[in-house]
Amino acid sequence: MFDYSKEFEAIAKAYEASGGNAQDLFDKKTASLVVSHHKILFQNSIPGVNIEGEEIQNGVRAKIVIEPGTVVKDPVHLCFGVIPAEGVQEITSEFEIGERSRVSFIAHCSFPNAIKLKHVMDSKIYVGRNAEMIYTETHYHGKDGGIEVLPVTKAVIDEGGMLRSEFKLIKGAVGRLDLDYEGTLEKSAVCEFDTKVYGKGDDKVLVKESLFLNGENSRGLAKSRIVATERRVSEVIGEAVGSAPNARGHVDCVEIIKGKESRVSAVPKLLVVDDRAKLTHEAAIGSVDKKQVETLMARGLDEDEAVDIVVKGLLR
Repeated sequence: MFDYSKEFEAIAKAYEASGGNAQDLFDKKTASLVVSHHKILFQNSIPGVNIEGEEIQNGVRAKIVIEPGTVVKDPVHLCFGVIPAEGVQEITSEFEIGERSRVSFIAHCSFPNAIKLKHVMDSKIYVGRNAEMIYTETHYHGKDGGIEVLPVTKAVIDEGGMLRSEFKLIKGAVGRLDLDYEGTLEKSAVCEFDTKVYGKGDDKVLVKESLFLNGENSRGLAKSRIVATERRVSEVIGEAVGSAPNARGHVDCVEIIKGKESRVSAVPKLLVVDDRAKLTHEAAIGSVDKKQVETLMARGLDEDEAVDIVVKGLLR
């Protein structure tokens, strides 16, 4: 059911600017939740996928349950956005992925006009035994950078379960990003965190990804790709704790820097509690490939355009 109010049209337009297809949000055949500031504009459950949303003072509280044994054919679509330039949006979400179920989520967060805006996301995820969850979140920000994005995720992946989570913020000014993701893995569980951020101007980025490998044969990857240009400041902390036999964890961080005023750091934190666990890390800080930039400039682009293409290629 479509609501053609100005707010509804604005959030749909922002959703498409972030890379989504607004039609997907309102298809009764797919599960979806659309939130503008503290209003639920649309929500739809389907067999095996139950979405319950509740409006609160500054945002929305949502619980999404995938029933045991359900294989969800099409992605579940989520849209969180704020159209006004100022305000606070608080999203509290709980995901319960039932045993042996399989589901993917496509989430778009759009803040096209942010001047003095705060987006707070507090998420709890439980992936049941032998279940699979894929979560892809894409952010679209305006050019002014007047936004704080504060996402916190605490995930528990039960025996044989799998969680793959991607966070991507490469369109518009970042503003301030303080991301804190944590995965606790039981026996033979798999967890992958993948963060991609392109910062410019005075953006400030802090990324912390933590893996707690508590189960035998568990596997974890914390991967980040951060690009800092102009006066951007970024810090990446990748943490892995191996507490079980044959647990394997890897922290992989690459930061690209351009500009004398940019400041970046990468901090791997590895702790082996069980000597049969194995943890590794790889961190690299470098500059934009000069030859690639020169090749693009020789084809008619200016330096900023060439750098932008090289950086977005890396982040893809």
